[in-house]
Amino acid sequence: MANPDSDSPDSASQAPNDAYRPERPVEEEDEEDEMDESDDDDGGDEDDELERRAPPPPPRSQEDRLRAHRARLNNLSQKLSSESVPIRVHDVLIKGNAKTRDWVIEAELEDLKKAASLQELLQAASVANFRLQQLGIFQSVNIVLDSGPKELPGTANVVVNVVEAANPLSGEIGYYTKPEARSSTLEGVLKLKNLLGYGDLWDGSFAYGWNQTSELSAGVYIPRIKSLLAPLSARVFLVSQDWLKYSSYNEQSLGLSLGLVSTRNHDLAYNLTWRTLTDPSQMSAGSIRRQLGHGLISSLKYSFRFDRRNSPIRPTRGYAFLSTSQIGGLTPDPRSARFIRQELDLRYALPLGFYHAAINVGISSGVIFPWGCGFLQKPSPLPERFFMGGNTSPFYSLGGPTSLLGFRTRGMGPTEPRRQTGNDDLERDYVGGDLALTTFADLSFDLPFSWCQKSGIYGHVFACAGNLAKLTQNEFRNFSFQNFLKSCRSSVGAGIVVPTSIVRVEVNYCYVLKQYEFDRGKTGLRVSFSST
Repeated sequence: MANPDSDSPDSASQAPNDAYRPERPVEEEDEEDEMDESDDDDGGDEDDELERRAPPPPPRSQEDRLRAHRARLNNLSQKLSSESVPIRVHDVLIKGNAKTRDWVIEAELEDLKKAASLQELLQAASVANFRLQQLGIFQSVNIVLDSGPKELPGTANVVVNVVEAANPLSGEIGYYTKPEARSSTLEGVLKLKNLLGYGDLWDGSFAYGWNQTSELSAGVYIPRIKSLLAPLSARVFLVSQDWLKYSSYNEQSLGLSLGLVSTRNHDLAYNLTWRTLTDPSQMSAGSIRRQLGHGLISSLKYSFRFDRRNSPIRPTRGYAFLSTSQIGGLTPDPRSARFIRQELDLRYALPLGFYHAAINVGISSGVIFPWGCGFLQKPSPLPERFFMGGNTSPFYSLGGPTSLLGFRTRGMGPTEPRRQTGNDDLERDYVGGDLALTTFADLSFDLPFSWCQKSGIYGHVFACAGNLAKLTQNEFRNFSFQNFLKSCRSSVGAGIVVPTSIVRVEVNYCYVLKQYEFDRGKTGLRVSFSST
C-alpha cells in the first residue's frame, strides 16, 4: 500500500485522487499498518514454508567424512605435539573381570593416576595395555579415555575393558634335534592360567632326551600379591643328565627353586637341591670318583642385567651387561657344597654404516672357589665348574663363558685319565675349570639378495677364543695369567644366520686355529642354535 504522506511524483501519478481524499482517523491508519504487518508476516511464513519445502542438502560421501575425520585428528595431533594439555584422572573403572581380582589389574594401572597431562595419560595407557596383555590371562584388553564429571573440568575417567581367556588350559609338545650333538629331545608343557584369580600361571613340563638330559618339573608364577611389589615363583624339578661320554658320571637332581625378586634388571632366587652323582661304568678319573655320591646344594643366586642394544636378534648398536653371583652352602649340613661362583658377560655393537653391517664384540668370564675351613685344599663342586664347547651360538645371548664354536660339547679344558682296563686305549675325562674366559668378534652384513633381506637372513664372519684353568687345591699358586692367555684355544669362520620367532639357526663353517692334544675341536660345517 502506498504511503499517503509521500511527496514523490511517482506516488502522485499512481494515486491522483489521493489529494482530494479526506484525512483518515489515526485509528484507521493504525489498522492499515497492522494489515501491512500482517501481510508481511504472511509473506514470512510463506518464505519459511518454501524453505521447508526446499530439498535437503545432499549427504556427504564417505570420502568427505574420512577427510573431515582426518582433519580433526590432524588438529588434535598438532595440538598435542605443540602444547601440553593438562588433565588428571578422576576415576578408573574396570569391566569384564569375572574371575580376576580387581587389585591384580589395578596394580598395572598405577601410572595412569600419576599422569598430569593428556600426553602422559596416553603414554601411560599404552604401557598399561601392554602390561595387562603380558599377564597372559586376558583374551583382549581395551582402555578407553572418557571425560570426567561436568562439575570437575579438566578430568578424565579411564575405563578398562578386559575379556578373560575362554579356555584357561593350554599345552604344547614338540620334538627337537641337535645335529651337531647327535641328540634329540621330546618336550611338552601344560599350562593352567588364572586358577586362583591372582593372574597366577601353573605349568607342568617334561623333556626326554634319548642321549643326554631328561627333566620333569612343575611350577607356579604369581605376578603380584597386593602389597608385595615383586612377582613370586616356585618350581619343583627332577633332572637327570648323562655325562658318561664326556666325564664318566651321571647326575640326578631333585630340588625346589623359589624366585624371591624378579624385576627388569634384578633377579634373586633360592635353590635347594638334593643331588646324586653316579658312575655306572666305574671308569671315571680319580678326582671324579672322589665326588660321587649324595650332596645337598643350598644356594642363593643374584643376577643383574641391562640391555641397551637396539635388537636382541640382530643388534647393530648398543651394549649389554650381565653379572651373576651365587653362593652355596647356606645350611649347617656338612654334605652341603660350599662355593662362591661369579660370572660376568659384556656385549657391544657398533654400526659401520653400509649394507646394514655392524661389529659385535663380547667377553665372558667366570670363576668358582670353595669356601669354609681348609678351602684352599678343597676342590670345587664338579657340576658347578665351567665347561666349554657345544653348538650354542655365543654372539647375541648373555649366557656366560660356555660356548666356543668349532669345539664339541665339553671338548676342551683340563682332563684326567680314566681308569684303564686291559690293553684298551687310554681315554680321558673332562673335569672342567675353576676359571673360564671367552671372547669373540663378529661382523654381520646383509646378503645381496632381496628375498634374504625381506626374510631377515644375513651373513657374518667371526673369530672366537677361550680357555679354562684349574685354581683349587693350591693350583692357583702355579697360575700365570700370561700363560693362560697364550694357551687360549681359537677358531674363525663364516656362515649364514636364519632368525625365526623361536630359535636362531646358524650354519657356519668353522676353522680351528689352535687346540691342544686332548681337545676335541674339528674344522668343518657346524649348525648352531640359540634362543631368540
